[in-house]
Amino acid sequence: MEGRKLNNDQDNQDPKDQKDHRTATEPSPVVQKERKKFSKRVIGGVIGILVALLVIIGVLGYRYFDNATQPYNKNDTQVVQVDIPYGSNVKKIAEILQSKKIIKSGFVFEYWTKAHNLSNFHAGYYQLKPSMSLSQIAKALNKGGSSEPVQSKSGRVLVVEGSQIKTIATTIQKQTDFTSKEFLTLMKDKTFINSLAKKYPELLGSAMKAKNVRYRLEGYLFPATYEVGKKTTLKQLVTQMVQKTDQELQPYYTTIKKKNLTVQHMLTLASLVEREGSTTKDRRIIAGVFENRIADQWRLDSDISVLYAINSTKTTLTAKDLQNKSPYNLRLHLGYGPGPFNSPSLISIKSVLKPSERSKGYMYFVADLKTGDVYYAKTAAQHAANIQKVSKHNEAAEK
Repeated sequence: MEGRKLNNDQDNQDPKDQKDHRTATEPSPVVQKERKKFSKRVIGGVIGILVALLVIIGVLGYRYFDNATQPYNKNDTQVVQVDIPYGSNVKKIAEILQSKKIIKSGFVFEYWTKAHNLSNFHAGYYQLKPSMSLSQIAKALNKGGSSEPVQSKSGRVLVVEGSQIKTIATTIQKQTDFTSKEFLTLMKDKTFINSLAKKYPELLGSAMKAKNVRYRLEGYLFPATYEVGKKTTLKQLVTQMVQKTDQELQPYYTTIKKKNLTVQHMLTLASLVEREGSTTKDRRIIAGVFENRIADQWRLDSDISVLYAINSTKTTLTAKDLQNKSPYNLRLHLGYGPGPFNSPSLISIKSVLKPSERSKGYMYFVADLKTGDVYYAKTAAQHAANIQKVSKHNEAAEK
């Protein structure tokens, strides 16, 4: 009965009271209206910010794109030689041009060429400038480049006496449009070297037979100044150097044969003499020492050969350096080794062909790097005494 009464009480409640109970947890229409207004303002603000960002991005993007279509540097007219390899697509070409600082953006260049329906580009070597427009660059690529590196301006290349091929490579890069990489690649080009051997057989015959050489033309690029005119190719420049060597040696080929030397062996000795001696007198005596050692089947024991073997220019050699197994290390191996260590001067060449004081039987020499004096000895004991003399002199000089 009590339960029934409870239900009756609920049923008899005022409807108004029931309505107030249902809406007690819900926002009023006024609040809901304010919330809707706030939401609209927030959404509007977010959209406004997004629109502003899109506008900013669009403006910045347009400026970037517009700037990237301009020359890399309109005031820089220096020629840069660019190699476009065979099989390069537009994307690869764009990357190369950007890396060479010819264009500002590879991406923009790629897009620009597609927009202008330009894609028929050719491989080859190109002489381009940072001041060129994209249109000018595309026109050049469409026309095609040269099959080998070409000099674009008149200049000179000086090959210093005693220069190694790697040094000549640096010189060429500094003084011409050609890069050191292009030059060193040519120094390994068998087809090109074979063509030179056919042209200058008396000069390069023994070099072509040599084994384990680092560079077949090491020692054959004569030290001199070479004129490099417009449109001179790298092959033409190197050919000039080899031709110069042949011209200088023409009067001595008979003498070389009479001494039972090959051109390769003669230039090898001359390249050592070039670096071991500083005066004509000393070079001739040092050449005699080397010939005495070879005649008695001794190692040449030249530190110059070790430095070449380890590909270094350092002044102090370690025990490990002296044991380097390179065939160029003549402290370890008998004979002349694979070939020359640098491009010797005509004075050093003549010293080998006409050495002096061989009859005195000198088998050793040591140079005082402080004074330039060279001390010669017949025996190991005399040589050790000379080394000690030089060492004491250098210690006194340092104090």
